[in-house]
Amino acid sequence: MAEGERQTPSDSSEDAPPTTQNFIIPKKEIHTVPDMGKWKRSQAYADYIGFILTLNEGVKGKKLSFEYKVSEAIEKLVALLNTLDRWIDETPPVDQPSRFGNKAYRTWYAKLDQEAENLVATVVPTNLAAAVPEVAVYLKESVGNSTRIDYGTGHEAAFAAFLCCLCKIGVLRVDDQIAIVFKVFNRYLEVMRKLQKTYRMEPAGSQGVWGLDDFQFLPFIWGSSQLIDHPYLEPRHFVDEKAVNENHKDYMFLECILFITEMKTGPFAEHSNQLWNISAVPSWSKVNQGLIRMYKAECLEKFPVIQHFKFGNGKKTVYLQSVFCRSFKEPWQGN
Repeated sequence: MAEGERQTPSDSSEDAPPTTQNFIIPKKEIHTVPDMGKWKRSQAYADYIGFILTLNEGVKGKKLSFEYKVSEAIEKLVALLNTLDRWIDETPPVDQPSRFGNKAYRTWYAKLDQEAENLVATVVPTNLAAAVPEVAVYLKESVGNSTRIDYGTGHEAAFAAFLCCLCKIGVLRVDDQIAIVFKVFNRYLEVMRKLQKTYRMEPAGSQGVWGLDDFQFLPFIWGSSQLIDHPYLEPRHFVDEKAVNENHKDYMFLECILFITEMKTGPFAEHSNQLWNISAVPSWSKVNQGLIRMYKAECLEKFPVIQHFKFGNGKKTVYLQSVFCRSFKEPWQGN
């Protein structure tokens, strides 16, 4: 943002979100396959992919140990995730005949369902309290399904939408972008992995050996961006156990690989064929570009995933408070 823009009066629609903005409880809007056209042409799609791409650029070539600004809002989001983690400890798995889908997860989820708005209210300032019920829905959607006791990339997308909405209403700012990925999203991943292991959650809509991963996608995108122009780690190294063990604490991509090898048995090429194929790509830049295309095709443009996505005012409004999305707005205006 230019210096002159920052001096604009505080009631400018370009500088501060309107406190009178109407917020609504998000609901499903994609009911049939033809509805996917509306989604792909929508401002919500442009906002979401713009957010993903901006963060992708922000973490390019940076280790998780890179020094970055940690705002009060970021600290509050981490505290929120720490609360979810503590609730897992307070809700141990129950004895049951079925090995997968431990029903204690429903008890854990019921607590989140009850407390979600209170949790989000600790992050959102009081002048934006009207946004809390809407934003809280995305938080509840981001941790899995309590009926099926499963988790997948649609739930992960809901957490990204949760963060995107916080950017659009001004809770998170442009200088938070590295912390959003390295501090908040990385903590979210830790909590989700703990949920998956503790309650033996099923993969939602898994493509099995032909899918990239049973549960996640975004950390592979942002993690491959971290590794662009790395002095010695190449894509072929992520199937090398020694390279992964020595570097996983610095790179999200390698942390994902480590988690896969802990959860699955047998040759990597057999249980994770798509990733095995990706290890043959010559550069991290090409891996990153390919994963972005794959994410659009396999997640954002697949009806079985997007049919569950919910839309509120924060996902429909043309108003973009954050520079995150504004920088991607112009090419898509009129869509």
